[in-house]
Amino acid sequence: MPLWKRNLWLLWFGSLVTSASYSMVVPFLPLFLLKIGVHHHTSMWSGLIFSSAFLTGALSSPFWGSVADKYGRKPMIIRSGFALCAVYLLTAFVQHPWELLALRGVQGLLAGFIPGAIALVGTSTPKQDVGYALALMSTATATGSILGPLVGGAVASWLGNRAAFAAAGVLVLLGTLLVLIWVKEYNFVPAKTRSSVMGAMKTAVHNRPLLVTLLITMLTAFSIMTIEPVLPLYIAQLGSHWHDISLLAGIIFSLSGIASVIFAARWGRFADRVGFRKVLLIGLIGGGVGNLAQLPFHQIWGFAVVRFVYGAFFCAVFPAINALVVQSTEPDFRGRAFGLNQTANQIGTLFGPLVGGALAGAFSVHSVFWVTGLLLLVTTTLTYVTGRPQRGAGQAAFAGDVPPNHAG
Repeated sequence: MPLWKRNLWLLWFGSLVTSASYSMVVPFLPLFLLKIGVHHHTSMWSGLIFSSAFLTGALSSPFWGSVADKYGRKPMIIRSGFALCAVYLLTAFVQHPWELLALRGVQGLLAGFIPGAIALVGTSTPKQDVGYALALMSTATATGSILGPLVGGAVASWLGNRAAFAAAGVLVLLGTLLVLIWVKEYNFVPAKTRSSVMGAMKTAVHNRPLLVTLLITMLTAFSIMTIEPVLPLYIAQLGSHWHDISLLAGIIFSLSGIASVIFAARWGRFADRVGFRKVLLIGLIGGGVGNLAQLPFHQIWGFAVVRFVYGAFFCAVFPAINALVVQSTEPDFRGRAFGLNQTANQIGTLFGPLVGGALAGAFSVHSVFWVTGLLLLVTTTLTYVTGRPQRGAGQAAFAGDVPPNHAG
């Protein structure tokens, strides 16, 4: 097996268990707050604890990206893996909400396993296989997000929430040890100096394709996260006759992840042939129309079918964005580029739920579907307009205008 494929599969498994460990515990944090005695201002504590990791992650990602460009992506993956393991294990012993808040903040500061894995795969994979490899990596996180709540719920039910945190730590440790022992980073060109975060931002500002990609990442993350706070409530309305709404919501939530597992690698192969920008446009259009198409359905199974179709298209988006980050940067800047891309994602993820919850409270759940769908279509327009060749220019204005195996 070629070295790049061995790296790909090892990092795929590491990303899967890291994603699963996250979704094993994070959805159950509000319940854990109740179990440690937080019965007043529970919603406030829950919101703070959820948001803290996104905020600290947005601040720290460019720094770790800069370090990765200097010393390599593999050391950053290992650093993050051991840090996440420690955070999960310590969380198993939490007694007060402020301790949980502090650990979540530390988790965001030291995180970076999956972005580091994506950066290493994007850098070490042959150009003609980048689309397939990055799309395959997205199936790892999707599979983890499906399996995590099932495993976490089962462990919490049998042994308690603290045992679920400890199990999450062990899973991350397993994935980290596999990377430490068997992943080999090659074709790594270290940056001559480790630039500051401000230096990385200045470089990005002067790289128009990268800057556009970062904006697309932020808008996309913001758009899809507006729906997250209200989707379980909407599912509960549609399935009000079900005796177990939690199970129903879990099934509906998993449909887009299942669609991603089935279709993401196919989108990657297609992108390797036609170009990543075209696939990104298709995915964004499918995401926008898919959100709007969920509005007319007032029966749960029709809604479920549309969610699956939405997932089948939208799973093309983030692998294509990651590939455009690779295409629009030099190898010695890619760690910083992926760090900035992670920051853009975290900013969108931080503010999206706040806006979605406010819209649902002020108007209705349906208004959030409208906003999410229209924002994705606006992002589609931005992607198309900024990707058009400039008049009289000798090359494409956006790296995704040409198939990746011909891109410079």
